[in-house]
Amino acid sequence: MTARGEGVTGARYALGVREILAAAVEEELPAIQKAAELVAHSFAREGVFYVFGSGHSHMFGEEAFYRAGGAVRVCPILKGPHMLHEGAVRSTVLEREKGHAEALLEGYRLEGGRDVLLIASNSGANPLPLEVAGVGRERGVPLIAITSRRYATSIERPGPRLHDLADVVVDNHCPPGDALVELGSGLPACGPSSTVVGMTLLNAIIVEALGIQLRAGETPQVFMSANMSGADRHNSRMVREMSSLVPHL
Repeated sequence: MTARGEGVTGARYALGVREILAAAVEEELPAIQKAAELVAHSFAREGVFYVFGSGHSHMFGEEAFYRAGGAVRVCPILKGPHMLHEGAVRSTVLEREKGHAEALLEGYRLEGGRDVLLIASNSGANPLPLEVAGVGRERGVPLIAITSRRYATSIERPGPRLHDLADVVVDNHCPPGDALVELGSGLPACGPSSTVVGMTLLNAIIVEALGIQLRAGETPQVFMSANMSGADRHNSRMVREMSSLVPHL
């Protein structure tokens, strides 16, 4: 969908996001539930929920990690060259090259039968996220994908897509090219949608996983906002428990 019509372009964008988000939440609830069950099962076995995305999708890992109100047992996969701050253009080049997954995953446990991996890739077509998915599958780690099936299937390039490899696919319902607002003839559309929608889906998975734990009689582990009373002691205890598993703490 691309938002059209009269009015302020910012409002058109916000309305477009609202429409996509509503559709994604309504239609992806079964997938969110399945993904949350995988994460809850991992948490119950003292596993780690790994989150990976390259380029702008690296923000999914940062959103889930060490987050006020977020799950404790989360580890982002963050390597500078595959993010943006060390070179945005270079990160795009690396994302579309083959052969980087093993080096990227050095230092992360990714243990089958205990951990779970989520990969966010809007197009689901670039070699890096596909190869990371392949390594995860080889290690027996369940794979959750947040992606756009419509974007992925619109790309005229041979080979599998991320949604072909994942155990659970949560579709963000975003359009090919990601942007929602048409500015005019001869101009690219603007207003990216995949991050705001995808982050909501990611947090829905995490919150549901914590709820599953609670309903099973387990105690969910959640970080507190640092300015809340008792947060320093609470969070320090959680960090001590996870520091050997999460290199970014």
